[in-house]
Amino acid sequence: MADGTMARVFITIDTEYSSGLYTGPRAEDRAMNYARSIACVTPEGPAGITHKLELLQAHGQKAVFFVDPMPALVWGVAAIEDIVGPILAAGQDVQLHCHTEWLALAGSANPLGSKRTGINIADFPFEEQCAILAYARKTLMAAGAPAPAAFRAGNYGANDDTLRALSTLGITYDSSHCPALVGGACQISLGADDRDPVLHHGIIEVPAGTIGTLGGGQRHAQITALTLAEMLAAITHARDNGRESFTLVSHSFELINRRKLAVNKIVRRRFTGLVKGLATMRGIATGTYADNPPPPSCPARLSQPLPASAVRTGQRLAEQFVSNMLYGAR
Repeated sequence: MADGTMARVFITIDTEYSSGLYTGPRAEDRAMNYARSIACVTPEGPAGITHKLELLQAHGQKAVFFVDPMPALVWGVAAIEDIVGPILAAGQDVQLHCHTEWLALAGSANPLGSKRTGINIADFPFEEQCAILAYARKTLMAAGAPAPAAFRAGNYGANDDTLRALSTLGITYDSSHCPALVGGACQISLGADDRDPVLHHGIIEVPAGTIGTLGGGQRHAQITALTLAEMLAAITHARDNGRESFTLVSHSFELINRRKLAVNKIVRRRFTGLVKGLATMRGIATGTYADNPPPPSCPARLSQPLPASAVRTGQRLAEQFVSNMLYGAR
């Protein structure tokens, strides 16, 4: 930035067991899910959170791990302790995530009653969202995490009531709005032009980053959705245009195909290159919600995403084709 301040990049990692891979409440069921969704154990070694933590440490970078405590409904708090412990030991940031799909698997442990289920937290009225989030917050802290300051809904599936519920719990930030996916699961009353942190219903909403597409739309800044060149170009563009923060999205399991237990070398190369690249970029620093959260834009601004590039788009399409052919769906 021209004034010498640093633009903050928030590498956010949704860290979650898979309800889709749930096979039962036994210890061995949990161990299998942990191996595929958290540790991401493969014949080539682990590619999950321990791999990412080591990579971040090696290059002096920070990340935000949005940890989902809802699986404690079926496996107990120890299942969440096994996630939170290594993240905190590595000096990284733990914040709150929530996949309400686990309510359908919880039976009598469901805090709303066994018949109250929904795919997204926005499927529930305000009072029930408060109860879900209170349980999730309490469980995350019981697993050793500090009181969370930030939240992201599973599937981005929040609405304005979610923000109001977060406010009642003293959670200051939400990062569920994805401007490139307007019309999807997120029902927060913000639009495709809302790309910078903004105060909304008492919460600072921190949107996921985007880049422009050739058709005039936007593509979300997720590790599986953009090439390394696109991510680095988007970060440079944000810095050079005075944006104070840019948010990238990843998942604990994103570097592997979980069913085949195979490393996706293309996506792993992207994540590795991102962490290494950020360590050498002028005017860029990685941020956390614990230490240096993104400030809201005052007044709210309409920043523009990285413009579309035919060359970068062509490279991405070719890379995605190869990735899908070699590694398939994750």
